[in-house]
Amino acid sequence: MNRVRVSRTEGVGRITLARPEKKNALDRPMADEIVQALESLASAAETRVVLIDAEGDDFCAGADLEALESLVGADREAQLEDARALGRVFTTIRQLPVPVVAAVRGRALAGGAGLATACDLVLAHPDATFAYPEVRIGFVPAMVMTILRRIVPERQAFDLAITGRSVSAGEAEKLGLVSRVLADEPFGAKVDEICEAIARSPREAVRRTKKLFYELEGRPFESGIAHGAQANAEARMTDEFREGVQRFLQRRRGGS
Repeated sequence: MNRVRVSRTEGVGRITLARPEKKNALDRPMADEIVQALESLASAAETRVVLIDAEGDDFCAGADLEALESLVGADREAQLEDARALGRVFTTIRQLPVPVVAAVRGRALAGGAGLATACDLVLAHPDATFAYPEVRIGFVPAMVMTILRRIVPERQAFDLAITGRSVSAGEAEKLGLVSRVLADEPFGAKVDEICEAIARSPREAVRRTKKLFYELEGRPFESGIAHGAQANAEARMTDEFREGVQRFLQRRRGGS
């Protein structure tokens, strides 16, 4: 892989965007490499969580405009296939059985904001900024709006999409684009601590929680409760649950 670096330590798989000279801008090869890295890490039994971070000052400046320029004049099918490559990144993150965490420093713009917010957890440095500036260059924040509309209220989402304005990490947290804003130093160590805590949780419980979380999207209340009851009952049948309950009760009884 030329555009991302992949590593794994103690249950945490790490994908590092590695085009700092391009502000980690996304082109077709980079999108393909991210998907390959996600699938490779998730297929390893020891991977409990995947972290996406980046080299350089910015997380990701969005689509590589030089790469898009090279497609000017290409037919509709070629344009569609190139767009779908980025779409596969977003759908792969959602379909991955393990949680995916984004650690964002600097700018996350356009497709870069989409990449961050497609992740299950977004941890932001105080200097992070987010924006969807596509409309300003005659483009459309097309696929990223699918994510934006799900996590930000309609009025605020439209504001971001139609004005392209930049929001700080703090405002992004209030809007729901960001899960947490972490203290600036040591940002990396705090990100690692959160990922390692997730990795220490029982593997099957974490996977089931992510799966159920997204299965509940759009369900009526009663249907959600019923579906949750089934997931609850299935979780009770696992060895992880039985062992976890026994450990908890042993600790409580031992301390009484």
